[in-house]
Amino acid sequence: MVPHLTTALTGPLLELEQRILDGACAIERWLRLWWQQHEPPFYSSVDLRNSGFKLAPVDTNLFPGGFNNLNPAFVPLAVQAVRSLLERLCPNAKNLLLVPESHTRNRWYLENVAVLATILRQAGLEVRLGSLSPDVAAPTALETATGKRVVVEPLRRSGARLGLDGFDPCIVLLNNDLSAGVPDILRGLEGQVLVPPLHAGWASRLKSQHFAAYDDVAAEFARLLDIDPWLVNPYHAQCGEIDFQTRAGEECLAANVAMLLEKIRAKYREYRIGETPFVAVKADAGTYGMGVMMVRDPAEVRDLNRRQRNRMAVVKEGLVVSNVILQEGVATMERIEDKVAEPVVYMVGPHVIGGFYRVHGARGAEDNLNAPGMHFVPLAFEQSCTVPDPHAACDAPPNRFYAYGVVARLAAAGAALELERTAPRAAARVSPPCA
Repeated sequence: MVPHLTTALTGPLLELEQRILDGACAIERWLRLWWQQHEPPFYSSVDLRNSGFKLAPVDTNLFPGGFNNLNPAFVPLAVQAVRSLLERLCPNAKNLLLVPESHTRNRWYLENVAVLATILRQAGLEVRLGSLSPDVAAPTALETATGKRVVVEPLRRSGARLGLDGFDPCIVLLNNDLSAGVPDILRGLEGQVLVPPLHAGWASRLKSQHFAAYDDVAAEFARLLDIDPWLVNPYHAQCGEIDFQTRAGEECLAANVAMLLEKIRAKYREYRIGETPFVAVKADAGTYGMGVMMVRDPAEVRDLNRRQRNRMAVVKEGLVVSNVILQEGVATMERIEDKVAEPVVYMVGPHVIGGFYRVHGARGAEDNLNAPGMHFVPLAFEQSCTVPDPHAACDAPPNRFYAYGVVARLAAAGAALELERTAPRAAARVSPPCA
């Protein structure tokens, strides 16, 4: 069963969804050809917003941490996707070292680790967990939120290879987003496949670089369907050298907010949209929904109080915010039991493996839902996001979810292009052979 999706199932028939449904064959071929030319991220999750007049990604995570929120019925999809990716990445792979976050007290995160490890094992890999935390000096058993048992072990470096005592992996898979920086123990590995690459971590990655790459993907996709790329792409801008504590860069921020608001107003006039535009100001690096605020007037970023400045100044792991991305605000029309919701789509390589809704009962349609008080609805998708029904209406569940899957895959394509463009020269070489 699925929860009652008030507007997901009764919303207006969108021309965009119909174009996606009518163009399904061309879209699938286009994506297939794209992935012949570009290396997909090992895994990713994409936060989407459906405003009723546009459907766009607002965040792309390359270290997804919510595998426990997926519909268990779709685990076979995930297993098959991993097997397919291994054929491309490392056909002889036997051992995989999974490096999680150091959230040993976050039992729901550990639940994610347990589910991810199970998927990997069912794909034919021996999986063990290695921790970057200095507190893990010996194999340590931890309990997940549902009582599962996971064992984390201290990492060992032997020359240019990373492993554990008695365990030499072919693949090192990071489920740690490197917000605290790249530790030396991960640098310079040889003869092993390290995914995602180190430059995918928040120590160096910028959201503005991702959306700049996504601009190109969205433009190409729009030409394929003969649509306005704005329908699947939020406007954005970037401000560097921001210091919220000293108010440095405040005028740059206000000027860019004004510029984006005017661009959005012009599109609203073109499409006769009666909504009030707004802009999301986000830390250009970081996750967990930290360092985010919504503004509707340039004056709002000039008049931040101390609490607002403190909230924007620092994100996860104490990372100081010096760059921000300004992104067109996209409201969500989705509701679950009268609570505001947004879909999150999960992928392994180029394949959609399912998704869920992020739900927040105390937030509005224009707010950031990735905040304390949110919860997840794991049975959000009645069926896979990959199989449309050409005989049903374009907003029928399989077709709307197919549209979600298409736009999420566009975001993954943008991430692939982003990683190519930002790769250090050494990392840009062909992946080392499996041991």
